[in-house]
Amino acid sequence: MGNCWGSGSSDTDATTHVYSSTNLPTTPGTSNNCSNNMESSVTSSISNSRSQFSVSVSEIVEEEVPDGQILETSNLKVFTFAELKAATKNFNTLLGEGGFGKVYKGWLDERTLTPSKVGFGMIVAIKKLKQESVQGFEEWQSEVNFLGRLSHPNLVKLLGYCWEDKELLLVYEFMQKGSLENHLFRRNPSVEPLSWETRLKIINGAARGLAFLHFSEKVIFRDFKASNILLDGHYNAKISDFGLAKLGPSGGDSHVTTRVMGTYGYAAPEYIATGHLYVKSDVYGFGVLLLEIMTGLRALDTKRPDGQQNLVDWLKPTLSHKRKFKTFMDARIEGQYSSKAATQTAELTLKCLEHDPKNRPSMKQVVEALERIESLNKERPKESSKSGSIHSSTTPRHRQQSSSQRPQFHSRQHGT
Repeated sequence: MGNCWGSGSSDTDATTHVYSSTNLPTTPGTSNNCSNNMESSVTSSISNSRSQFSVSVSEIVEEEVPDGQILETSNLKVFTFAELKAATKNFNTLLGEGGFGKVYKGWLDERTLTPSKVGFGMIVAIKKLKQESVQGFEEWQSEVNFLGRLSHPNLVKLLGYCWEDKELLLVYEFMQKGSLENHLFRRNPSVEPLSWETRLKIINGAARGLAFLHFSEKVIFRDFKASNILLDGHYNAKISDFGLAKLGPSGGDSHVTTRVMGTYGYAAPEYIATGHLYVKSDVYGFGVLLLEIMTGLRALDTKRPDGQQNLVDWLKPTLSHKRKFKTFMDARIEGQYSSKAATQTAELTLKCLEHDPKNRPSMKQVVEALERIESLNKERPKESSKSGSIHSSTTPRHRQQSSSQRPQFHSRQHGT
């Protein structure tokens, strides 16, 4: 689902997904009794998911949950369509658009979550799904199931939902800076590129959010990428779009088997090849994002020369050469990082991109490594030279694709 909530840029990510039909609500509310019918059917769905959550939680060794909270029951508000129509002033201000539908700006009273006048209360992002989208319905349900019970500073906050007749809507906190994708790849001469310090802050926050998902209930996010990382006004990162999220293995199993879907360029090789999804399949996607953070280049860009279109295939062999970090680091942040920080980031990226998921670090280990790297950021290189930068020999970055390509993968042998 597209999620450029804090900017006027449209999210053109319109690729469809394949979903299972488990835990789907069966009866929508109506314009007259939306709250009663909708809440009973959706609550049933959430209750089913909660029982699965509880089993997963029972398997976790008693340990303090890092910075987050797992709610016993969902505390989401059930909105009527009329309330959200009023909050958006008849869906007047468009924030973003994608294959799922559109995202609008709205205003709610901060205490009661009732519609308020423009300029009063708090700004929210209201996602309105296309009525004919089957995938959108299941994605909507997945968001309610997961974000209704998981709370963490680095997960976007879902405030409530509406299911009335054929109308499906989700209400989120507003993220002023939009997506990481917009800041990292879309060139605006009037806007300074993200500094190395800010990039580390963002990737650290995203890592903590993903570590919480893996720790809390073995939730596999399954579509970790720059467009699904949203930024608040202070560039704090929050993971969004849980449409593809799936409960991880339980009962001693190492993986779950599912039809393959996600974003080409980010999906782990074992998942594409076999349909086997591991918790550490997310770690591979995180490694791809780390490479994008370092280089300022997209994971996949068909406008780059042959042999360079897939970022991992192109640059992974270079990451192990400590003296070559200047050849792949983003030239726009040269002079902002120490050579030690750059080489350690490259080493961490290489570990995350290991072909065998067993050899990848856990997200907890990734967070610890990133904290060490961030502490090195106080160092500055004594010399800086732009010669040898990958950006001097490849297609100019303003011509790169405006959105991630997210084709649908099908596994011939496995169902959801």
